[in-house]
Amino acid sequence: MSALGTSPPDPRPRHPGTTVAPPSRTGTAAALVLLVLLCAAVWSVGELRLNVATLVDSVGNAADFLSRTLPLDFPPLGELVALTGQTIAIVVCATLLSVLVSVPIAVLAAGNTTPALAARYGARTVIVVARAVPDVVLAIVFFRLFGLGALAGVLAMGLHSVGMVGKLYADAIEQIDEGPRTAVRATGARPLQELVAGVLPQVLPAFVATALHRFDINLRISVLLGFVGVGGLGFEIANALRRLDYQRGVALALVVLGLCVAAELVSGAVRRALLGGHGERAHRRGGAARAVGRRVDALRAHPLPGPGRAVPDAGRVTPPWTPHRVRGALFGGVTALVVIASVAGADLSPWRIITGLPDMITTLALFWPPTTGGILSVLLAELAVTVQIALAATLLGAMVALPVGALAARNVSPTPETAAVFRMVIVVVRGVPELVLAIVFVVITGLGPVAGALALAIGATGLLGKLVADSLEETDVRVQQAVRASGASRSQVFVAVTLPQAAPAIAAHLLYQLDVNIRSATLLGIVGAGGIGFYLLNASRVMEFGVVTTITSMVFATVMAVELLTLWLRRAVS
Repeated sequence: MSALGTSPPDPRPRHPGTTVAPPSRTGTAAALVLLVLLCAAVWSVGELRLNVATLVDSVGNAADFLSRTLPLDFPPLGELVALTGQTIAIVVCATLLSVLVSVPIAVLAAGNTTPALAARYGARTVIVVARAVPDVVLAIVFFRLFGLGALAGVLAMGLHSVGMVGKLYADAIEQIDEGPRTAVRATGARPLQELVAGVLPQVLPAFVATALHRFDINLRISVLLGFVGVGGLGFEIANALRRLDYQRGVALALVVLGLCVAAELVSGAVRRALLGGHGERAHRRGGAARAVGRRVDALRAHPLPGPGRAVPDAGRVTPPWTPHRVRGALFGGVTALVVIASVAGADLSPWRIITGLPDMITTLALFWPPTTGGILSVLLAELAVTVQIALAATLLGAMVALPVGALAARNVSPTPETAAVFRMVIVVVRGVPELVLAIVFVVITGLGPVAGALALAIGATGLLGKLVADSLEETDVRVQQAVRASGASRSQVFVAVTLPQAAPAIAAHLLYQLDVNIRSATLLGIVGAGGIGFYLLNASRVMEFGVVTTITSMVFATVMAVELLTLWLRRAVS
């Protein structure tokens, strides 16, 4: 299949009487939609005046901004350690909350574990709503309930993360091998035992990887929530920038960058240690299935006890302490210690939750009914600007990410050293929170959508570059080796074989990046980077909560429309 969902032309000579099947209607429609999106992105770049002249005009502002940031003003070491610890504690607690909430929701949302349509659609609805409601809006609600502090940030990030974590967990459950689960059921296991023995061992690697990935994302989000009152490094960065103290603000932003890069490297190392290296996905699934098979054999030899019967000791299965199991136990112990320290460090008082919950109905009533504040036309125009920012940022980011991702792919890059260098470039770029980039570009280019588009374009370079590199490395190297053996050069192999194999996945990644950029563009408006986010924050500050609901509903409708479109396109191009 080609990138547009149609079959490539047959190079063999046609014989009389043979016919060639026309392209499918779905593939043609997908091609037209992708072409329209490309034209809209190009138009957005021109409409927002994202050109060389704009950048040249901003060179003087960039030099002036750089001079105002030097020398960097780091806080005292004790204060810096305390702020860093508070930030990490909030992020760990939020990620833990998202995992605990997402697991039961994912079980209900997966078609193979919940046959009831009502329960499954209800769980999927919860996932979609959690993903579509901005975490800033959730933070505003929780600030009204529980006051300023870490608790509101943990709840906002944790519940918003359910939208991503719950979806990926449900997808992982639906992709399990049903054989081990069926075998466990045949032994007379109850539904809960079936989940624990037949499903959990298969999805645990994916669950761990998703949780670590979400931790990286939440670390970046914590900077944004600092602008609405969540403590930690983000809150101090916001205070420094409000008083135009760029020396302190940029210094703290560099600390956040270091944390993000460290989190990316550590989580990658943990994923490789727990889940195995590249290309071992099938081996891991087979290992999980074999582990389940050993449990099933034990259950068959010693069936589950009925009422009044004790479990025979001979039925216990104790796996050997292999190096892999020791590593897993070590990481598990360290994780438990980090979680305990984070819960203590975040100062999550149960008493504040108990005293704040009775006011929930009153607080939620402030957000209803939705109102426009007499600026509906302005809100619609700013929503259109938000979409333009996302389209332009996706196009500009893709133009850089495609070559960077190709050079970072080990099977495409000319040397392993080159691939390693570009992999590190991607890690560093991904480590910079888009909000920090937006603030820098607001100072350099001025208030408006140019700053937001440039910030998101750089962010898209990091994420898309990684996804493109991974997609290229996951192609079938045997086909590439066969073409190379025929005398084709490296560039010819890439154009003729590698790129066409990865094209459907890359197209899906571009659509995913557009989806992400629309959500991010909404939030970057909070710091003056254009779009509807500026009005969202102002409405919350003057307590026009009906306007907050209206803006949230508009963003929700836009996100859902893009979600449905990208879902259809991903199926069409796969």
